[in-house]
Amino acid sequence: MTADFPMAASSAYGYPLLIRQLFESARANASPNEIVHQGRRLRYAEFFDRVVRLARALADLGVRRGDVVAVMDWDSHRYLEAFFAVPMMGAVLQTVNVRLSPEQIAYTLNDAEAGVLLIHDDFIPILDAIQGRLRTVRHRLSLTDQPDGGRPGAAAEYEALLSRTEPDFEFPELDEQARATTFYTTGTTGQPKGVYFSHRQLVLHTLSTAAALGGPLTQGRLHREDVYMPMTPMFHVHAWGFPYVATLLGLRQIYPGRYQPDVLLRLIRDERVTFSHSVPTILHMLLGHADAADTDFSALKMIIGGSAMPQGLARTALDRGIDVFTGYGMSETCPILTLAQMRDPAADAGARLRDRTRTGYAIPLVMLRVVDDEMRDVAHDGRSVGEVVVRAPWLTQGYLRNPDASEALWRGGWLHTGDIGTLDARGMLTVTDRLKDVIKTGGEWVSSLALEDAVSRHPAVSEVAVVGMPDARWGERPLVLVVLRPGQDADAAQIRAQVQAEVDAGRLSRYAVPEQVRFVDSLPRTSVGKLNKRAMRESLSAEN
Repeated sequence: MTADFPMAASSAYGYPLLIRQLFESARANASPNEIVHQGRRLRYAEFFDRVVRLARALADLGVRRGDVVAVMDWDSHRYLEAFFAVPMMGAVLQTVNVRLSPEQIAYTLNDAEAGVLLIHDDFIPILDAIQGRLRTVRHRLSLTDQPDGGRPGAAAEYEALLSRTEPDFEFPELDEQARATTFYTTGTTGQPKGVYFSHRQLVLHTLSTAAALGGPLTQGRLHREDVYMPMTPMFHVHAWGFPYVATLLGLRQIYPGRYQPDVLLRLIRDERVTFSHSVPTILHMLLGHADAADTDFSALKMIIGGSAMPQGLARTALDRGIDVFTGYGMSETCPILTLAQMRDPAADAGARLRDRTRTGYAIPLVMLRVVDDEMRDVAHDGRSVGEVVVRAPWLTQGYLRNPDASEALWRGGWLHTGDIGTLDARGMLTVTDRLKDVIKTGGEWVSSLALEDAVSRHPAVSEVAVVGMPDARWGERPLVLVVLRPGQDADAAQIRAQVQAEVDAGRLSRYAVPEQVRFVDSLPRTSVGKLNKRAMRESLSAEN
C-alpha cells in the first residue's frame, strides 16, 4: 500500500510556530508607526533593535535556554520588549502579578525559579521586604521612568545596560512546544498556581484573535489604522495577548504606565486611541471621571472582560460613543475564548445591548461546550445550564509542579472553566455564575477562604462566611457574615481592622478588605454540614 502524498524533501523546512516568527513578520513589514510610553516615542525599527539588545544583555548576564526572567513593571515599552526578547532567546518570561501580597510574590518567584528580575523602582520596597526569602534570583535590573535614568551610571539599570550593549544576538531555533511564559493565578485555596504557555500556543492565540477581530465589517473590528492602548495589566495573561497582535499588525501602540483615570483619558484624547480592553471597574472610573466630559470616545472600541459587564454600564459607554463588547477567558486559557461581536444588524437596540454584554461567540479554533455533571451536553436553548468546558490549541497544559490540580483542570480531556452558563441556538455563550466561591473584585481575585481564615482569628468570632456580591463599580465585593461567640462583642470596624492587619502583614491582598460586614445568629448549611453560600447569596440578593 502506498502513501497518498509524496515524501517531504530532505531539505524541507519544518516551520516551527515561534514568537520569533511574529517578531520577524512584523520587522519585515517595516511599520512606520510608533510605540509610545511616558512621552518616549520609539519607531518600530528602534523597538526591534532594542529587543535584540535586551536579549544580548540578558545572555551576557548568563541567561540560558530554560532560565526564568521575571518582570515587575507597569505597562511600558520595556515590558513589550521583554514579551519578545526573553522567550525568543529560549528563556521563560515570568510576568509577576504586582497586586499579590509580598508573601505571595515571594512564593511565585521561588516557585518559578526566577534567576533574573527586571523591577520598576516603585516595587523596590516590596523586593527589600522579601529579599531574604528569594532563593533563586541572582541578578536584578532596575527599571525607571525618571527622565534622567533614575540612577546615573548604575551598572544594573535597564537603559544604561541597553545603551552599552550591541544588537548582535542571533535568536536560536527552538522547539515550538518550549515554554515561553509563566505567571500565577490565585484561586479559592492555597498558594497561587503557576500557568504556562508555549511558543506554539501564543502564536496560535495571536493569529486566532487577529482573525476574529479582523472579520467584522465595522463593529468590534481591529485593523492596521487602529491605535492600541492596553487598560489591563501586562502581567495578567500577557495583557490578554493583544501586545502580540498589535505588534504583528504594526499598530501604533500607547503604553500608559500605571493606570490612572486622568492619564488614560489624556492618552485617549491626545494619542487618538481607538482600540483597548479593560475590566468594568476601569471603564466605570473613566466614564465617571471629571475629564470624561471633555473626551471624545467616538472612535474607541473596547473589549470588557474579567467580570460581567452590567447593561447599565454598557449603555452609558455606548451613549458616549464607545463600541463596547464582552470578551471572555481565564488565566488558564491564554486567555481569549469568546467575543460578543454583533451578528444581527437588524436586531432592536435592546437585543443588541444584551448581546454586547453576553459572554460571546467562540473565536476560531475554540471548541466550547456546556455540560452537566456527567459531561453530557445540555440543550442549546439559552436556558439549560451547565459547566463551561473548552478545548483550544492555546490552553495551558496544567499548573506548574501541581499535578493534582492539573488533573482536575483537565478531567475528561476538557479544560474545566469553573463557570456555569448557557448556549443558545446561535452558539452564543452566556456565563451565569461561577462554581467556585472566589471573588473577583476590580478584575482581581480574592480568596473567600483566605478572608474567612483572617476574620476567624478575631477572638470574638465564632463562625464566618464570605460571599461575593455584585457591585456596580468593582464587579464584586466581599461581604462578610459573622456569628459572634456567646457573650462576646465586636463591630464592623474591628472586623475590617482584623483583615487590614493581614493585608499589612503581606498575607492578603488589599482588595480583601470588605466594606460590608453583617452580624447574624447562624449560617445556612447543606445537608452534609457545609456552608451553603448559594443560599446566602440568594437571601442577600432578595434583601437588596
